[in-house]
Amino acid sequence: MQERILQLKAEVLKAMAQPTRLKILESLRNGEKCICEICPLINGEQSNVSRHISLMQKSQLVTTRKEGVKVMVNVKDPKVFEILDKVGAILKNQMKEQEKLFSQI
Repeated sequence: MQERILQLKAEVLKAMAQPTRLKILESLRNGEKCICEICPLINGEQSNVSRHISLMQKSQLVTTRKEGVKVMVNVKDPKVFEILDKVGAILKNQMKEQEKLFSQI
């Protein structure tokens, strides 16, 4: 059972661990957007963005729905942004530690 839980966690993290996917998630921080809105925000091509969204949808990070001809994308659970914020905090701490080391040189 524990092994399956670890595998599921790894799948979610793997689905997030790509720069384009992170850009897509960040673009959805303020709510649902059409793929046609996401593409210019992240400077991506629609086919590529759609492929990444499909992958994140399989990992249940995002949901999609049709609105006429538009495909609307939303983050399924806002706790995803807590993960992104925690990673940002870790990076800030690492940078502070490096700055301390550099100041000692």
